[in-house]
Amino acid sequence: MLDAKVVPLSSSLSSAEKYQQKVVGRHGLGNSSLSSSRLEMKKSPFITPCLNMSRVSTLPSPSPSPSPSPSPTESSDSIPAQLRVNIYSESLPFIQKFRGKTIVVKYGGAAMKSESLQSSVISDLVLLSCVGLRIVFVHGGGPEINQWLVRLGIQPNFLNGLRVTDASTMEIVSMVLVGKVNKHLVSLINKAGATAVGLSGIDGRLLTARPSHKSAQLGFVGDIATVDPSIIRPLIQSNHIPVIASVAADQEGQSYNINADTAAGELAAALGAEKLILLTDVAGILEDREDPGSLVKKVDIKGVKRMMGDGKIAGGMIPKVNCCVRSIAQGVRTASIIDGRLPHSLLLEILTDEGAGTMITG
Repeated sequence: MLDAKVVPLSSSLSSAEKYQQKVVGRHGLGNSSLSSSRLEMKKSPFITPCLNMSRVSTLPSPSPSPSPSPSPTESSDSIPAQLRVNIYSESLPFIQKFRGKTIVVKYGGAAMKSESLQSSVISDLVLLSCVGLRIVFVHGGGPEINQWLVRLGIQPNFLNGLRVTDASTMEIVSMVLVGKVNKHLVSLINKAGATAVGLSGIDGRLLTARPSHKSAQLGFVGDIATVDPSIIRPLIQSNHIPVIASVAADQEGQSYNINADTAAGELAAALGAEKLILLTDVAGILEDREDPGSLVKKVDIKGVKRMMGDGKIAGGMIPKVNCCVRSIAQGVRTASIIDGRLPHSLLLEILTDEGAGTMITG
């Protein structure tokens, strides 16, 4: 694996000289010229306003603004012009690589529990959508489901990390995921300046479920039988962000609780996505599970299968890795397991060669 060469923003190189440098790393970008970047910007006049709009939470500011929603002009005044230009120009090769490509993001874990991390994720989504990436946002909502079950006097029950879902629990899962969490995320994205549309796997038969092979023990926990993405293709082509709750129904109309990682992976495959990203509560895949500093930044399918065989990947990481491997086998170009505890982890993963976790390739 080649490490990316990172040029500090304080470097004395001019923007043109920076652009002539070869950038080689996880995304495999080659030389990029300043003139071609200007051409791309000329084709896309909305890039700068969108970045301005998102800058409050995506770029450092020497002094926080007293207003919760400053205008683009106000936020622009607080950041030195040269710093803004450097950031834009260093991001352009990555924007050009992913512009017009579909990126499926599975949202969960710490990034869902923390308001500041949630704000960071929403801001990242809006910025990426503004610069032309086609985002599909898939979510679960385990902690909130547990809270509502307890409120209603139902004790949450798990078997080997999977929720045991009887009929009463399934009704609450649907209410919380589809009616509450989904609409809350849609509202946040719309407020931040993008256009989100809330759906579940049931809508338009997006996901058709079948009972899990462990249904006798788990109840209404389902696997995905088929995916029909026709309902969301016009949305992403119109630069809307589909926000999808991981609930699906079988051919008889019975609802099932679907693992959100699995739903995201199967959707990515059906859409022919460029990238699948799973937000998690860990740094990524570790060479040594006891050493947080042993992060594997890039690995191919053969390598990750070898690590599983050697016992280096275990526990809750196994289904996530299997989800990534399955999606790549079905045509997704890369899949990443990233640290959702990092602020702006999505931007780190997509707009830099350093990344924010582990990227798995074919």
